[in-house]
Amino acid sequence: MTTYEGHELPKPGEELVDQGLAFDLGTIRRRQVLRAFGLGAMALGLGGCGTDRETATTAETNTAIGEIPDETAGPYPGDGSNGPNVLTESGVIRSDIRTSFGDLTGTAEGVPMTLTLTIKDLANSSAAYAGVAVYVWHCNRAGEYSLYSTGVTEQNYLRGVQIADANGEVRFTSVFPACYSGRWPHVHFEVYPDQASITDASKAIATSQVALPKEICDEVFKQTGYEASVTNLTQISLDDDNVFGEDSAAMQLATVTGSVTSGLAASLEVGVDTTTTPTGGQLTGDGAPSGAPGGGGPSGGGPSGGPGGAPPSGGMRGPSGTPPS
Repeated sequence: MTTYEGHELPKPGEELVDQGLAFDLGTIRRRQVLRAFGLGAMALGLGGCGTDRETATTAETNTAIGEIPDETAGPYPGDGSNGPNVLTESGVIRSDIRTSFGDLTGTAEGVPMTLTLTIKDLANSSAAYAGVAVYVWHCNRAGEYSLYSTGVTEQNYLRGVQIADANGEVRFTSVFPACYSGRWPHVHFEVYPDQASITDASKAIATSQVALPKEICDEVFKQTGYEASVTNLTQISLDDDNVFGEDSAAMQLATVTGSVTSGLAASLEVGVDTTTTPTGGQLTGDGAPSGAPGGGGPSGGGPSGGPGGAPPSGGMRGPSGTPPS
Protein backbone atom coordinates (compact mmCIF):
# COMPACT_ATOMS: atom_id res chain seq x y z
CA MET A 1 0.00 0.00 0.00
CA THR A 2 1.49 3.32 -1.13
CA THR A 3 -1.43 5.67 -0.22
CA TYR A 4 -3.98 6.01 2.56
CA GLU A 5 -7.12 8.15 2.30
CA GLY A 6 -5.62 9.75 -0.83
CA HIS A 7 -2.30 10.62 0.80
CA GLU A 8 1.05 9.05 0.00
CA LEU A 9 2.61 6.98 2.76
CA PRO A 10 6.01 8.22 3.94
CA LYS A 11 7.09 4.58 4.40
CA PRO A 12 5.39 2.53 1.64
CA GLY A 13 7.06 -0.70 2.78
CA GLU A 14 5.95 -0.41 6.41
CA GLU A 15 2.68 -1.14 8.18
CA LEU A 16 0.16 1.72 8.50
CA VAL A 17 0.78 1.98 12.22
CA ASP A 18 4.51 2.50 11.58
CA GLN A 19 4.22 5.55 9.28
CA GLY A 20 5.52 7.96 11.93
CA LEU A 21 4.19 10.64 14.26
CA ALA A 22 3.71 13.32 11.60
CA PHE A 23 1.51 11.04 9.51
CA ASP A 24 -0.50 9.94 12.56
CA LEU A 25 -1.17 13.50 13.69
CA GLY A 26 -2.23 14.57 10.21
CA THR A 27 -4.62 11.66 9.90
CA ILE A 28 -6.14 12.33 13.31
CA ARG A 29 -6.67 16.01 12.51
CA ARG A 30 -8.33 15.21 9.21
CA ARG A 31 -10.68 12.78 10.91
CA GLN A 32 -11.52 15.27 13.63
CA VAL A 33 -12.25 17.98 11.07
CA LEU A 34 -14.40 15.67 9.00
CA ARG A 35 -16.23 14.44 12.07
CA ALA A 36 -16.81 17.96 13.30
CA PHE A 37 -18.00 19.06 9.87
CA GLY A 38 -20.29 16.09 9.57
CA LEU A 39 -21.85 16.65 12.97
CA GLY A 40 -22.09 20.37 12.32
CA ALA A 41 -23.80 19.80 9.00
CA MET A 42 -26.21 17.38 10.59
CA ALA A 43 -26.93 19.88 13.33
CA LEU A 44 -27.52 22.57 10.73
CA GLY A 45 -29.79 20.26 8.80
CA LEU A 46 -31.81 19.40 11.90
CA GLY A 47 -31.37 22.69 13.69
CA GLY A 48 -34.64 24.16 12.47
CA CYS A 49 -36.64 21.17 13.67
CA GLY A 50 -34.83 20.96 16.98
CA THR A 51 -35.21 24.63 17.65
CA ASP A 52 -38.88 24.55 16.78
CA ARG A 53 -39.48 21.67 19.14
CA GLU A 54 -37.63 23.38 21.95
CA THR A 55 -39.51 26.61 21.34
CA ALA A 56 -42.84 24.83 21.25
CA THR A 57 -42.07 23.00 24.49
CA THR A 58 -41.00 26.20 26.15
CA ALA A 59 -44.16 27.92 24.98
CA GLU A 60 -46.24 25.16 26.52
CA THR A 61 -44.44 24.85 29.84
CA ASN A 62 -43.20 28.37 30.51
CA THR A 63 -46.06 30.49 29.24
CA ALA A 64 -46.33 33.45 31.56
CA ILE A 65 -49.82 34.15 32.83
CA GLY A 66 -50.99 37.00 35.00
CA GLU A 67 -53.09 37.00 38.12
CA ILE A 68 -56.76 36.34 37.45
CA PRO A 69 -58.75 39.54 38.03
CA ASP A 70 -60.60 39.68 41.34
CA GLU A 71 -64.34 39.91 40.79
CA THR A 72 -67.51 40.04 42.82
CA ALA A 73 -69.05 36.77 43.91
CA GLY A 74 -72.39 38.43 43.25
CA PRO A 75 -75.48 38.23 45.42
CA TYR A 76 -76.01 34.49 44.84
CA PRO A 77 -72.77 32.84 46.01
CA GLY A 78 -74.18 30.15 48.28
CA ASP A 79 -70.92 30.24 50.24
CA GLY A 80 -72.37 31.61 53.48
CA SER A 81 -71.41 35.21 52.76
CA ASN A 82 -74.95 36.04 51.69
CA GLY A 83 -77.44 33.61 53.15
CA PRO A 84 -77.20 29.86 52.44
CA ASN A 85 -73.89 27.99 52.64
CA VAL A 86 -73.78 24.99 50.36
CA LEU A 87 -70.10 24.49 51.20
CA THR A 88 -70.95 23.04 54.61
CA GLU A 89 -73.09 20.31 53.05
CA SER A 90 -71.91 16.73 52.75
CA GLY A 91 -71.55 15.83 49.08
CA VAL A 92 -70.48 19.24 47.80
CA ILE A 93 -67.12 17.77 46.72
CA ARG A 94 -68.18 16.44 43.34
CA SER A 95 -67.39 16.72 39.65
CA ASP A 96 -70.89 16.44 38.16
CA ILE A 97 -72.86 19.46 39.34
CA ARG A 98 -75.95 19.06 37.15
CA THR A 99 -78.04 17.53 39.92
CA SER A 100 -78.97 18.70 43.39
CA PHE A 101 -77.43 16.74 46.25
CA GLY A 102 -78.00 15.96 49.91
CA ASP A 103 -81.70 16.03 50.75
CA LEU A 104 -82.55 17.99 47.60
CA THR A 105 -83.47 16.55 44.23
CA GLY A 106 -83.62 18.02 40.78
CA THR A 107 -81.55 18.26 37.61
CA ALA A 108 -80.51 21.33 35.63
CA GLU A 109 -81.31 20.89 31.94
CA GLY A 110 -79.30 22.39 29.11
CA VAL A 111 -76.48 21.88 26.61
CA PRO A 112 -73.82 19.66 28.25
CA MET A 113 -70.58 21.42 29.10
CA THR A 114 -67.44 20.41 30.97
CA LEU A 115 -65.38 23.14 32.58
CA THR A 116 -61.68 22.63 33.27
CA LEU A 117 -59.77 25.20 35.31
CA THR A 118 -56.00 24.88 35.58
CA ILE A 119 -54.78 26.72 38.66
CA LYS A 120 -51.26 28.18 38.57
CA ASP A 121 -49.35 29.29 41.66
CA LEU A 122 -47.83 32.64 40.66
CA ALA A 123 -45.95 32.84 43.97
CA ASN A 124 -44.17 29.63 42.97
CA SER A 125 -43.02 30.35 39.41
CA SER A 126 -46.46 29.53 37.98
CA ALA A 127 -46.22 25.91 39.07
CA ALA A 128 -49.34 23.76 39.13
CA TYR A 129 -51.29 24.66 42.25
CA ALA A 130 -52.10 21.15 43.46
CA GLY A 131 -54.40 20.66 46.43
CA VAL A 132 -56.36 23.91 46.25
CA ALA A 133 -60.15 23.65 46.48
CA VAL A 134 -62.16 25.31 43.71
CA TYR A 135 -65.84 26.13 44.18
CA VAL A 136 -67.82 26.71 40.97
CA TRP A 137 -71.39 27.96 40.53
CA HIS A 138 -73.52 29.47 37.79
CA CYS A 139 -77.12 30.00 36.66
CA ASN A 140 -79.21 27.47 34.75
CA ARG A 141 -80.45 27.81 31.18
CA ALA A 142 -83.32 30.02 32.39
CA GLY A 143 -80.95 32.41 34.18
CA GLU A 144 -81.91 31.17 37.64
CA TYR A 145 -79.52 30.58 40.55
CA SER A 146 -80.27 27.61 42.79
CA LEU A 147 -80.92 28.44 46.47
CA TYR A 148 -81.96 32.00 45.56
CA SER A 149 -84.17 32.39 42.49
CA THR A 150 -87.93 31.91 42.62
CA GLY A 151 -88.81 28.32 41.82
CA VAL A 152 -85.36 26.88 42.53
CA THR A 153 -84.80 27.81 46.17
CA GLU A 154 -85.16 24.11 46.98
CA GLN A 155 -82.37 23.18 44.57
CA ASN A 156 -78.59 23.32 45.00
CA TYR A 157 -77.59 22.18 41.53
CA LEU A 158 -74.88 23.88 39.46
CA ARG A 159 -72.73 24.24 42.56
CA GLY A 160 -69.80 22.07 43.56
CA VAL A 161 -66.18 21.81 44.68
CA GLN A 162 -63.22 19.94 43.24
CA ILE A 163 -59.69 19.55 44.64
CA ALA A 164 -56.94 20.38 42.16
CA ASP A 165 -54.85 17.39 41.05
CA ALA A 166 -51.07 17.26 40.56
CA ASN A 167 -51.48 19.36 37.41
CA GLY A 168 -53.51 21.99 39.23
CA GLU A 169 -56.63 20.93 37.31
CA VAL A 170 -60.24 20.71 38.38
CA ARG A 171 -62.96 19.52 36.02
CA PHE A 172 -66.72 19.91 36.35
CA THR A 173 -69.54 18.38 34.31
CA SER A 174 -72.33 20.91 33.95
CA VAL A 175 -74.61 22.66 31.46
CA PHE A 176 -74.07 25.87 29.52
CA PRO A 177 -75.43 28.86 31.50
CA ALA A 178 -77.95 31.39 30.21
CA CYS A 179 -77.45 35.02 29.33
CA TYR A 180 -79.70 37.03 31.60
CA SER A 181 -80.39 40.73 31.31
CA GLY A 182 -77.41 42.98 31.94
CA ARG A 183 -74.69 40.33 32.22
CA TRP A 184 -72.48 38.47 29.78
CA PRO A 185 -72.74 34.65 30.07
CA HIS A 186 -70.37 33.57 32.82
CA VAL A 187 -69.36 31.07 35.50
CA HIS A 188 -68.35 32.08 39.04
CA PHE A 189 -65.55 30.44 40.99
CA GLU A 190 -63.65 30.78 44.24
CA VAL A 191 -60.24 29.26 45.01
CA TYR A 192 -59.47 28.14 48.57
CA PRO A 193 -56.06 27.05 49.90
CA ASP A 194 -57.39 23.58 50.78
CA GLN A 195 -60.58 21.59 51.34
CA ALA A 196 -60.71 22.42 55.05
CA SER A 197 -61.04 26.13 54.24
CA ILE A 198 -64.14 26.03 52.04
CA THR A 199 -66.69 26.51 54.82
CA ASP A 200 -65.39 30.05 55.47
CA ALA A 201 -65.77 32.37 52.46
CA SER A 202 -63.28 34.84 53.97
CA LYS A 203 -60.51 32.29 53.38
CA ALA A 204 -60.85 32.37 49.58
CA ILE A 205 -57.54 33.30 47.98
CA ALA A 206 -59.15 34.23 44.66
CA THR A 207 -62.68 35.05 43.47
CA SER A 208 -63.34 35.52 39.80
CA GLN A 209 -65.53 34.67 36.80
CA VAL A 210 -65.14 32.82 33.50
CA ALA A 211 -66.52 34.48 30.36
CA LEU A 212 -67.87 32.37 27.50
CA PRO A 213 -67.15 33.17 23.81
CA LYS A 214 -69.90 34.84 21.79
CA GLU A 215 -69.77 32.46 18.84
CA ILE A 216 -70.41 29.53 21.18
CA CYS A 217 -73.18 31.41 22.98
CA ASP A 218 -74.86 32.10 19.65
CA GLU A 219 -74.96 28.39 18.85
CA VAL A 220 -76.10 27.29 22.31
CA PHE A 221 -78.86 29.86 22.56
CA LYS A 222 -80.55 28.42 19.46
CA GLN A 223 -81.41 25.39 21.57
CA THR A 224 -84.64 24.74 23.46
CA GLY A 225 -84.80 26.42 26.86
CA TYR A 226 -82.42 29.27 26.01
CA GLU A 227 -84.93 31.42 24.12
CA ALA A 228 -84.68 34.46 26.44
CA SER A 229 -80.89 34.41 26.16
CA VAL A 230 -81.04 35.25 22.45
CA THR A 231 -82.53 38.68 23.11
CA ASN A 232 -80.49 39.29 26.25
CA LEU A 233 -77.22 38.62 24.42
CA THR A 234 -78.01 41.26 21.79
CA GLN A 235 -78.24 43.85 24.56
CA ILE A 236 -74.82 43.26 26.10
CA SER A 237 -71.19 42.87 24.99
CA LEU A 238 -67.93 41.98 26.67
CA ASP A 239 -66.88 45.59 26.28
CA ASP A 240 -69.78 47.03 28.26
CA ASP A 241 -70.32 44.19 30.73
CA ASN A 242 -69.92 45.58 34.25
CA VAL A 243 -67.52 42.76 35.22
CA PHE A 244 -65.59 41.94 32.04
CA GLY A 245 -65.78 45.36 30.40
CA GLU A 246 -62.52 46.75 31.78
CA ASP A 247 -60.42 44.57 29.46
CA SER A 248 -63.05 42.58 27.54
CA ALA A 249 -62.25 39.50 29.64
CA ALA A 250 -58.70 39.31 28.29
CA MET A 251 -57.66 36.85 31.01
CA GLN A 252 -61.06 35.32 31.71
CA LEU A 253 -62.33 34.24 28.31
CA ALA A 254 -62.55 30.46 28.16
CA THR A 255 -61.42 28.35 25.23
CA VAL A 256 -64.37 26.20 24.15
CA THR A 257 -64.33 23.17 21.87
CA GLY A 258 -66.92 20.58 20.89
CA SER A 259 -70.49 21.06 19.70
CA VAL A 260 -73.96 21.52 21.11
CA THR A 261 -74.86 17.96 20.08
CA SER A 262 -71.80 16.13 21.39
CA GLY A 263 -71.15 18.47 24.30
CA LEU A 264 -68.88 21.45 24.86
CA ALA A 265 -65.58 21.61 26.71
CA ALA A 266 -64.54 24.95 28.22
CA SER A 267 -61.11 25.54 29.72
CA LEU A 268 -59.17 28.37 31.31
CA GLU A 269 -55.79 28.84 33.01
CA VAL A 270 -56.15 30.69 36.30
CA GLY A 271 -53.18 32.47 37.85
CA VAL A 272 -53.46 32.82 41.64
CA ASP A 273 -51.02 35.00 43.57
CA THR A 274 -51.07 34.46 47.34
CA THR A 275 -48.67 37.37 47.87
CA THR A 276 -51.43 39.84 46.98
CA THR A 277 -54.52 40.65 49.02
CA PRO A 278 -57.78 39.34 47.51
CA THR A 279 -60.18 42.15 46.64
CA GLY A 280 -63.05 40.17 45.14
CA GLY A 281 -65.89 38.39 46.87
CA GLN A 282 -69.32 39.35 48.11
CA LEU A 283 -70.95 42.66 47.29
CA THR A 284 -70.91 45.25 50.05
CA GLY A 285 -73.97 45.24 52.26
CA ASP A 286 -75.21 42.84 54.88
CA GLY A 287 -78.40 41.46 53.43
CA ALA A 288 -79.61 39.20 50.68
CA PRO A 289 -81.00 40.75 47.50
CA SER A 290 -84.35 42.41 48.10
CA GLY A 291 -86.94 39.71 48.42
CA ALA A 292 -84.32 36.94 48.50
CA PRO A 293 -84.43 34.11 48.38
CA GLY A 294 -86.48 35.19 45.44
CA GLY A 295 -85.83 36.74 42.10
CA GLY A 296 -86.15 34.44 39.19
CA GLY A 297 -84.75 34.06 35.73
CA PRO A 298 -86.19 35.27 32.47
CA SER A 299 -89.58 34.11 33.69
CA GLY A 300 -89.10 35.46 37.22
CA GLY A 301 -90.07 38.67 38.88
CA GLY A 302 -86.80 40.60 38.61
CA PRO A 303 -85.52 42.77 35.75
CA SER A 304 -86.44 41.27 32.40
CA GLY A 305 -84.28 38.23 31.83
CA GLY A 306 -82.32 38.74 35.04
CA PRO A 307 -82.17 36.63 38.17
CA GLY A 308 -84.27 39.24 39.92
CA GLY A 309 -84.05 41.16 43.14
CA ALA A 310 -82.04 44.24 44.04
CA PRO A 311 -78.46 44.07 45.28
CA PRO A 312 -77.75 44.35 48.99
CA SER A 313 -77.86 47.85 50.40
CA GLY A 314 -74.83 49.78 49.24
CA GLY A 315 -73.98 47.20 46.59
CA MET A 316 -73.09 47.90 42.99
CA ARG A 317 -75.65 47.74 40.23
CA GLY A 318 -75.08 46.43 36.77
CA PRO A 319 -76.74 47.62 33.57
CA SER A 320 -80.51 48.16 33.88
CA GLY A 321 -80.24 47.92 37.64
CA THR A 322 -79.32 44.23 37.77
CA PRO A 323 -76.78 43.17 40.38
CA PRO A 324 -73.37 42.11 39.07
CA SER A 325 -73.61 38.40 39.68
